[in-house]
Amino acid sequence: MKQAQHDSGRLQKAPENFLDPQGIKTVFAEAKSGRRGFIRQAFAAAAAGVAAPMAMAQANPVPPEGGDPYILQLPEHATGLGQGVATEGYGKPSKFESNIQRRQSPGLTQTTQASVSFAPLQSLFGIVTPSGLHFERHHQGWWDIDPSKHRFMINGMVKSPKVFTMDEIMRLPSVSRFHFIECGANTAVEWGNVAVPTVQYTHGMISCSEFTGVPLITLLEIAGADLKNGKFVLAEGGDGSSMTRTIPMSLITSGEVLVAYGQNGEMLRPENGYPLRLVVPGVQGVSWVKYLRRVEVGDMPYAAKDEAVHYMDLMPDGNHRQYTNIQECKSVVTTPSGGQVLLDKGFYNITGLAWSGKGKVKRVDVSVDGGRNWRQARLETPVLSKALTRFNIDWIWDGRPAILQSRAMDETGYVQPTYKQLRAVRGTRSIYHNNAIQSWLVQENGEVKNVQLS
Repeated sequence: MKQAQHDSGRLQKAPENFLDPQGIKTVFAEAKSGRRGFIRQAFAAAAAGVAAPMAMAQANPVPPEGGDPYILQLPEHATGLGQGVATEGYGKPSKFESNIQRRQSPGLTQTTQASVSFAPLQSLFGIVTPSGLHFERHHQGWWDIDPSKHRFMINGMVKSPKVFTMDEIMRLPSVSRFHFIECGANTAVEWGNVAVPTVQYTHGMISCSEFTGVPLITLLEIAGADLKNGKFVLAEGGDGSSMTRTIPMSLITSGEVLVAYGQNGEMLRPENGYPLRLVVPGVQGVSWVKYLRRVEVGDMPYAAKDEAVHYMDLMPDGNHRQYTNIQECKSVVTTPSGGQVLLDKGFYNITGLAWSGKGKVKRVDVSVDGGRNWRQARLETPVLSKALTRFNIDWIWDGRPAILQSRAMDETGYVQPTYKQLRAVRGTRSIYHNNAIQSWLVQENGEVKNVQLS
């Protein structure tokens, strides 16, 4: 796909599109008072202009005599004896967070079991996805494999075909790196103008973790792989679908591709490929083969069933674009987003996630008027290559309708396209690799809905 051109000369901060009249005045005081002063003044300005009590205040009324009972009266947890260590031996979230969970969808290929679950992006912080909330995509269900019986084989264009046990792999030098994994079908339903309600369903087939394992190039060198003539490898999984994917050798010789056994400081979860999976940074998730059992070195692409029939892009001229691996630069506002409600006018932090399969995110711009004006967001550290990047920006909502968007640019200069730009190249019949700009409509009553701008 051709790159959308990034015309920096057209970028406008346009504070009048982010602030109410009182807020405009506070912008000029920001340089003197700093962000904290700006936020303080924004809350003060909003409070002064609100005639009715805030919805939050109505939910927790202050007694007529004054004073908040939750401050004036010591709660039970401040006067009693708490519980001991977790009896199950493995910690769990608070019972008050039980609504934050992966959600299933019938929208993709199904077997006798549910095959997809979406990560709750709207409820996550930072860039790391907890292992228990990591999105799932299964082609023949998941397995909890006995690691003592699992074997990993290397064959093909090698001097000495090798079979490794888990113990042998875990004895080798390891590395740990943060990377995102995104299904090629993430945001697929938006191709057909289907406005699913929340960011969990529009973009929830993405997660980011710290993966630990052995670089695949290390294992190939042990087997004496022909790195000159061997241009590709075939990675094969050990589940019922025998998932097989072609991986270019150029990605492997860079040292980025891992044979991973660890995720977020512990062993992989069964639904994420325990005990062994491939990690291919920046490449669509289907190539991150789970339950990894074999790698074969070859001199040409393998045209396996899952790359010759599925995971291809149907182009406007009727041809299929094959081996479309790289996940191009993309971003989404996660709060405020579809299904959420703004309680009242005033200050809000707009936050979201950006990522690129080509490297680091360089910049994210945010619009609250449907893309007419843009303002540069703050990128929160760390900004890592081929990992999620968190962005934030200050906004004062004046109670009028607003359309929130984010637009990311990566270090190669590629800019996330609008739907018009994307469809001009890819047409309207695609399923995979939708990285167009997402729009959220904030209505006058504070409800946020998914809308699509052409």
